[in-house]
Order: sequence, then structure tokens, then C-alpha cells
Amino acid sequence: MPRFGVCVLPTDQTLPPPDIARAVEERGLDMLFFAENSHVPVVHRKNSYHSDTLVAPFARMHDSITALAACAAVTERIQLGTGVCLLTERDPIITAKAIATLDHIANGRVVFGIAGGWIKEAMEHHGSPFRERWRIVRERALAIRTLWRDDPAEFHGEYVDFDPLWLHPKPRQRGGPPIYIGSNSAQVPARVAEYADGWMPIYDRYAGDPIDDLRRACDAAGRDFGEMTVLLFGAPLDAAVIAEFTARGCDGFVFLVPPERLGELPTALDEIAALRARC
Repeated sequence: MPRFGVCVLPTDQTLPPPDIARAVEERGLDMLFFAENSHVPVVHRKNSYHSDTLVAPFARMHDSITALAACAAVTERIQLGTGVCLLTERDPIITAKAIATLDHIANGRVVFGIAGGWIKEAMEHHGSPFRERWRIVRERALAIRTLWRDDPAEFHGEYVDFDPLWLHPKPRQRGGPPIYIGSNSAQVPARVAEYADGWMPIYDRYAGDPIDDLRRACDAAGRDFGEMTVLLFGAPLDAAVIAEFTARGCDGFVFLVPPERLGELPTALDEIAALRARC
């Protein structure tokens, strides 16, 4: 049976993260993802992801890893994921330790969703040139996996460079939590096949067919598609769509609860749980 989950933008004006996590677990759902964004520059370039209603919650979001740690402490079963962690805005050594620590607190229930972000000026405040964002994401993801796996760990790249070091704790999950890329451009399937464990495309934003495109990318890269995980983000509350994607190899569905509905989160979760019961 496919997994059902939810992704929210937790802020200081929503339910506290532990209350959100309890509500998700109590309804029999399988996953909770928290989006993240460090800040919103007052002046920033608009693009297809921008909307005026998103500016306030994106500027107010809790730190995702800290918030998920609070959720791990009050739950036992659900997977807890970053949806997504912006590696253009994260130091890889600190992030490797933070996610490993979270995986211990959660007893191995962490999913590490990653991407580059969409606010050009925000990532450049962190020293990441916008045009180089995916090269930075790739290298920091590889460095983080090296830090989780090796003891001592060493990495030498264009954006990450460190001599042998010890970093503990290693994650509870052997080799570290699975790394899923959350992005929707035509280049993503090849990126997933190269250095990730799965993909989290958004249902109405990816122009191609995520299942077929990832299969082809895996074939080209010599990866086994059967070892990949595909979680459809922004899934519609439509049993026919769920059935179709499940039959074609989708492993789970993550429903986005927009900021304007967070005041009625219990109702939104009930709708998702009801759909899960029908599928």
C-alpha cells in the first residue's frame, strides 16, 4: 500500500510542530514533511513560485530540523522529512550532524528531502550563486553522505573541501537517511539517478511524466529504478489519480496544506485520512 503524508509550512502563527505531528500520527497517516526557508529578502526577484500570500509564511517558518526534532519526541511511527532542506543555505558539516542527530532522536524515521531553493537573493545571502545552485546542491549532498558513511571522512570538491575528520553520531539508518530531490525541472531525473535515492516531484508543476522519465534516467545511469522511491508531492485528493500513479510505481503521496488552511489543519488531515481509507 502506498504511503500517505502531508507537508506544511510551520510558523509561529500555526499549531506548534509537536501538535501537528500528533495530529498526523493519530489519523494513521505515514509521513510528515516540513518545508524550510531561512528568510525572505525585502527586495527579491519574482518567479513562477512566487505569490504574495507566500511571502509572510516563508519569512516566518520554523527551522525545519529543529521543528522535526520536537515532532520526533512526541511520535513513534510516522516518517519525518525535510520537504525540502535548501542545501544552498546550509553548511554541509553542520547539516550532516543535525540530520544524524535527528535520525537518532526519531529512531531512524528521517527522510532527507533536498533542493536548491527559489529565492535568488536569499541563497546569495548565504554565499551561493543562483546560477550555480544545483552544482552546490549536488556537491553538498555528496559531502553529507560521505560524512554519514565514512570514519574518518574526507571530501575535496569545488564548493566543499575538508581533510579527514571525525563526525559523530552517525545516523541511526545505515549509510544515512534516504536522500530525495524535491524539484520539478527537466534536469531532475538525471540528478536523482546520479546521486539521490528518490524524487519528490510536484504533481502540477513537472511538465513531463515523472515515472517514465525517472525510469529512463536510471537506465542511462545504470541505476535500478526498483531501488528508487517516488513520492508525488502536491497530490490531488483524487482516488483515480492515486490509483493510476500507484499502479505505475509511485511509492507514496504527500498532500500540501497551504498556509491559508493551516488554521483548519485537523479538517485537512481528516480529508487525507478519508482518501487513504478509500484507496
